[in-house]
Amino acid sequence: MDYGRVADLPIAIEAVELTQREQETSSGFARTTTVVTLRGEGHVGRGEDVTYDAEDHRALAESGPFPLEGTYTLDSFAETVASTDLFPDGPQRPPSRRYRRWGLESAALDLGLRQAGLDFGEVFERTYDPTRFVVSTALGESPSFDRIARLREVYPDVELKLDPVPAWTAKLIDRLAATDAVRILDLKGQYAHADVHQPATPSLYKRVFGAFPAAIVEDPATSEETRPLLAEHADRLSWDVPVTDVDALESLPHEPQWVNVKPSRIGSVEDLCAVVSYCQDNDIAMYGGGQFELDVGRSQIQALASLFYPDGPNDVAPSAFNDPEIEGGLPESPLDPPEATPGFGTH
Repeated sequence: MDYGRVADLPIAIEAVELTQREQETSSGFARTTTVVTLRGEGHVGRGEDVTYDAEDHRALAESGPFPLEGTYTLDSFAETVASTDLFPDGPQRPPSRRYRRWGLESAALDLGLRQAGLDFGEVFERTYDPTRFVVSTALGESPSFDRIARLREVYPDVELKLDPVPAWTAKLIDRLAATDAVRILDLKGQYAHADVHQPATPSLYKRVFGAFPAAIVEDPATSEETRPLLAEHADRLSWDVPVTDVDALESLPHEPQWVNVKPSRIGSVEDLCAVVSYCQDNDIAMYGGGQFELDVGRSQIQALASLFYPDGPNDVAPSAFNDPEIEGGLPESPLDPPEATPGFGTH
């Protein structure tokens, strides 16, 4: 994924607009995002700031759009964004700086491609393929099988990404394992700035590795007690939170076999290209990851997965799978390839 293919893409911005989105989720919180809209030469480019703290979105709405009108290349736009204070009052947590930067850079990429009449896949000389996806879902404060049962009732072939917690009982684990649908288990051991962080729990780790022998295990925490177990199952380990650039990939506690590619976690188009290229060159398997996107950000991560890792257990299910109530009629895996039309993502 050669950044040079888009670095010099011309971009003319005449107006910048911000629109907040908010929606309740199945994980029990109200998700707020900000859609970034860039206008120029009769075209519109959009991106999505997936910062998690609603306070940061409200502060952005109150301060107004960034003064980014002008003529750029994608690379010079990225340099301008990197030198701009995107959080005048400081973000609630450090990773939000990357999330907001991605919202702006993805909007600029979208606009530049539309102004040039180019499709994202065309630029990288790749075709869109059907995209396999998993549904990431929480099991409640008192974990139960209820939501999984409802999902499987409506979508019998659904594949799952779940977040194990110490409160999972042996009975629940057995029922989950019996579905043969669990593809990824996220241990949340690498979050330093989020409420979902879980410390290394050797007993939970042993149960997870034993009950789901074919599942990918994401973001374990390393401790003296968990280190031998992780070494034993190194071929099943995947990394998400630590993956912000190539240097981070080279500094992981275990040589990566799997990587969850989240553009918003990485933050810039250049670093995204470098991470994907590094994984391709080093035979590291990839799958796409989401951040509860409510708008164009979802179609953008679906487009990336379709082009670069369509057969992975991509956590890019249509956003409606995150709704509190499970309804029928949603697209099922694999997603149809997006149309090859100018821009990055659909809107």
